[in-house]
Amino acid sequence: MLSSVYSSVAAAHGYMANPPSRAYACAKGLNLSADCGAAQYEPQSVGETVKGFPAAGPADGKLASGGNNAFAQLDVQAANRWYKTKVASGAIDFGWHYAAGHNTTRWEYFITRSDWNPNLPLTRAAFDPGPFCTVQWNATPPFDKPEGSSGPGKELHHCQLPADRRGDHVIYAIWTVDNTANAFYNVVDVTIGDGGEEPGPQWDEVGRVQPQRELSIGDQVTARAFVAGVENPGFSTTLKIASAEQGQPANWSYALAKQINLTQTQVKAGLRDSQGEIMPNLGSNTLFAKPASGISSFELAYDLKPIDEAYLQIQGLKPDYPLSEGKATLDFQVLASQQLDVRASLYDSEHKQVGTTGQAVDAGTTSLQLNVQGTAGKHLLKLIGTSKQGRTVLQDEREVQLSAADSGGYDFSFPEEIGQYRAGTRVLQVKNGKVYECQPFPYEGFCRQYSPTANGFEPGVGSDWRTAWIER
Repeated sequence: MLSSVYSSVAAAHGYMANPPSRAYACAKGLNLSADCGAAQYEPQSVGETVKGFPAAGPADGKLASGGNNAFAQLDVQAANRWYKTKVASGAIDFGWHYAAGHNTTRWEYFITRSDWNPNLPLTRAAFDPGPFCTVQWNATPPFDKPEGSSGPGKELHHCQLPADRRGDHVIYAIWTVDNTANAFYNVVDVTIGDGGEEPGPQWDEVGRVQPQRELSIGDQVTARAFVAGVENPGFSTTLKIASAEQGQPANWSYALAKQINLTQTQVKAGLRDSQGEIMPNLGSNTLFAKPASGISSFELAYDLKPIDEAYLQIQGLKPDYPLSEGKATLDFQVLASQQLDVRASLYDSEHKQVGTTGQAVDAGTTSLQLNVQGTAGKHLLKLIGTSKQGRTVLQDEREVQLSAADSGGYDFSFPEEIGQYRAGTRVLQVKNGKVYECQPFPYEGFCRQYSPTANGFEPGVGSDWRTAWIER
């Protein structure tokens, strides 16, 4: 019976280090275009389940994850998704690294059939029925250390690849533990060549095109070549996006690789096929250069066409919102020129965030509500809008007042319309969020005496404010 049982808590045990397992390649940053999930942080925890493959072990379609949903991203199978280690046909050495080396029964190595389909989920039917290599052990740890220790294995496993395998394949490496019911299953992605140098000039791997962003018509992407750390325009290639379809990540990567191969003689882009030819790929592409070119690396540079008349505005915001038990709800509208992911945040006078909310908005006007918790006083409402592709970021800000619930209302925000202040006039002091009432005759005249440099009667602030005002 096939098992999909797994521990809900990942344990640290071991992984194939050379050539790297799919998870370890993620940890090394080699699978930049793939979503590796949690496996990139703990490759040593991937693939633990019951032993006994192919009769037992992980279920078909879950061979890479070992049936553990925490590592389900590894089960996604496509010809151009995963980094592949180049190996020569014939003899091959396998090396493991152990985070906790257990007493071991054996290691077994299976390989995909000659006619396997790399775009279908990995199943037992994709592999030869038996291992092409088995290394027996003596129920002791895989190194000269106590069980549970960490480090590389004591020995490399010297194996022989099937003579008829060339091109892209998956090796299924199984480490069977002796004193538990489990084994560890690692998927290893490889490209098998004929060995030795390919006919003609040698090509060195000098970079990769990892298509991760969507581009728009008129955008440009450049593969920038560097020789001894200095950009060399002669070896660089630029692609201008001609259509929305070409702007899709996999498509522009393919088009750029194709243009490189058409226009450059010292540089090639693509993936090696079963004959060793470098062909453009829909998805990630490797950049190769002749050693004589001196090219040491490549970088991708984007020249994004600006979007005309993009705007984002706060509308309908009241100047004041009353607090109730320290809480308030700000209701307002967002006016946008395009679809945006909007984040609205409110900050107090000490720049502390007292509320935030997010919402996707369409072009036009959208109503928003923001629940906040704070104290009375002047605040800043900050609005940030980001387009789907991340190429447009817009901002807008507005000042707003939070007032105490028992303020009883006010006529003006001090010092607005100061010439109209009379006995009984109520004003909001924006500096502290409090309301003050002008004193009756003969003191009401002091309520109108104010300037930024002579503020002795400024409500709640000036040295003599009580002469003119009553706090409400």
